[in-house]
Amino acid sequence: MPAPAPLLVVLRALKLGDLLTAVPALRALARAYPEHHRVLAANAALAPLVELTGAVHEVVDTGELAPLAPELHRADVAVNLHGRGPQSTALLEQTRPRRLVAFGAPGCPQWRPGEHERHRWCRLLREAGIPADPDDFRLAPPDREAPPVARGATVVHPGASTAARRWPAERWAAVAAAEAAAGRPVVVTGSAVERPLAEEVAASAGLPAGSVLAGRTDLLDLLAVVDAAERVVCGDTGVAHVATALAVPSVVIFGPTSPAEWGPPASGPHRALWAGHTGDPLAEEPFPGLVEVSVADVVAALADLPQRCRS
Repeated sequence: MPAPAPLLVVLRALKLGDLLTAVPALRALARAYPEHHRVLAANAALAPLVELTGAVHEVVDTGELAPLAPELHRADVAVNLHGRGPQSTALLEQTRPRRLVAFGAPGCPQWRPGEHERHRWCRLLREAGIPADPDDFRLAPPDREAPPVARGATVVHPGASTAARRWPAERWAAVAAAEAAAGRPVVVTGSAVERPLAEEVAASAGLPAGSVLAGRTDLLDLLAVVDAAERVVCGDTGVAHVATALAVPSVVIFGPTSPAEWGPPASGPHRALWAGHTGDPLAEEPFPGLVEVSVADVVAALADLPQRCRS
């Protein structure tokens, strides 16, 4: 019997946007280790999206900073794309890899604060001798049919993972109403937990009930909705990175984190709105700098977006 392929283990057990910013690094590892069986230790719910990257053979369900599964303890190469350490690096050290790629590990660079996520992980690989291109982030859309209401629509995504990142619901409603008044179809997306927020936004904006897609889409359905749309407006959340990956024009409202660290590429069809202040992203109320971005700012940025270029 042939010997099993050597194992490459990558740790990135975070959320949707985190995964999408790591796509260039994952593809760089796939090019550097084509003969390895490449495993991503991550949230298993993201596995359908991981498959679209073409860079990973298998996803092993892993909680944030949870011990790695026993089958990962025979790694030839282990790569920390999760964080700066030491906790995440220690998890990979326990697999006793022949080679460890992580910030601060032998032969690897040091962490730099304020670096953009895509560039950070590509720099880690490059300085460890693995060529990586931070602009290799595009995804092909999934083989899913979007609902007709999403075609050519403005996607309004009012939710965010923490209260600090959530622009007020009444402002989202005002933006949605302005888009509808301009003659553009509008859909409101979100998770099942965010459906009441989406319904509030849609009702306040005078949108039909069928425009609320929150809670009606799985991960690939959401990607199909974004891909079918004309534009996206959202906060600093995973959907912003989906729009970037699919080259869908977007307006992204930032705060309390900076677009210099998490924003869309300046060369793309996107507009990042930020009041210039940073703060605690885990705060239990909207960040004051986020609230400084007005409805008029967002409506103007949407009007300034280029028309969607479809290949």
